[in-house]
Amino acid sequence: MAWNEPGGGNKDPWSGKSGGDQGPPDLDEVVRKLQERLGGLFGGNRPPGDGSSGGGRLGGSGGQLSTKVIGIIAGVLVVIWLATGIYIIEPAERGVVMRFGHYVDTTGPGPHWHIPMPIETVVKVNVDEVSTLTHKAAMLTQDENIVEVELTVQSRIQDAADYLFQDQDPERTLNDATVTVVRVVIGQSKLDFVMTEGRGAVAVTIKERIQQLLDRYKTGLVVTSVNMQPAKPPEQVKAAFDDAIKAREDKERLENQAEAYSNEVLPSARGNAARLVADAKAYRDRVVASSEGESSRFTSVLNEYRKAPEVTRQRLYLETMEDVLSKNGKVMLDVREGGNSLIYLPLDQIMKQQNQTPPAASSQESSNPMAMPEKSDPPQRVVDRERRVR
Repeated sequence: MAWNEPGGGNKDPWSGKSGGDQGPPDLDEVVRKLQERLGGLFGGNRPPGDGSSGGGRLGGSGGQLSTKVIGIIAGVLVVIWLATGIYIIEPAERGVVMRFGHYVDTTGPGPHWHIPMPIETVVKVNVDEVSTLTHKAAMLTQDENIVEVELTVQSRIQDAADYLFQDQDPERTLNDATVTVVRVVIGQSKLDFVMTEGRGAVAVTIKERIQQLLDRYKTGLVVTSVNMQPAKPPEQVKAAFDDAIKAREDKERLENQAEAYSNEVLPSARGNAARLVADAKAYRDRVVASSEGESSRFTSVLNEYRKAPEVTRQRLYLETMEDVLSKNGKVMLDVREGGNSLIYLPLDQIMKQQNQTPPAASSQESSNPMAMPEKSDPPQRVVDRERRVR
């Protein structure tokens, strides 16, 4: 039954009291009660007008609970703040730690911790990344020739702290150093040296001098390589330079051929010279030995002559005549007494026939070099048919 029906009584749903003279509920009181409950939850006390003792105890326990909650929340926030200081550096990176913007330390690869922001900050720098700089320009050489040079310079970060704090723009410094060094080195070299065999040496010199300038300005960069392309002359004189290069190549080719011929002829000449020297030494030794033999024989004959002059003189005469007459082609026949008359024979023709070799026999001997020569008949001797009467 409704609260305001007739006979049902006057029941007020807001105050919980019955009565026909009660009005609608007071909204201010409802708000006040809600504020008191919220104040008790967060540690506030009831208003002094509330005289219940139980309310005071409830407010005291609420204050203790509020303090603990605030402490826990503060602790969690501190842990989260400290956890933000954990960072990991990759193998290709270096970490630069700064405290209020001032450099503190450089950390290597791995996990690290620093005081979180805003006290300390970490800047990660990639030290393995290689940057390439290309430079191309026409410049004057030492012998007042113009040459076009193109090269590439590769570099990477070596010191992260110097790279960030010592130089305002390290890449620009590298570019300026490259331009300066290239012009100085090319200006101190001759054109032929730059365009031919000196290209590698020029690149090495450029790399060393660029690194010296980078170290002087503390850029934190290190030059890994300098690759220099073949130098080219200007287009206006390119044809003349091509002819000069061709002539130089022909010169080198002829020099190589001459050197090869020299290497071929010199060993043969040295061998012939060594053979001639050996033959001369052998001839010297043979002549010396023969001379020593002749002198020793003469000494022995002299000793015999001193012992028996007549006998030695007669023996020497007979040996000499035997040697001389053995080489003479004339034969004397002596007719002894009581013999036949002198018989003349064509001894010279007989001796020539015996000295000549038949053609068939010579060809057979030449075809068979291992065949033993046949023994010729002994020369005919003239028998004394007349005896000389003594």
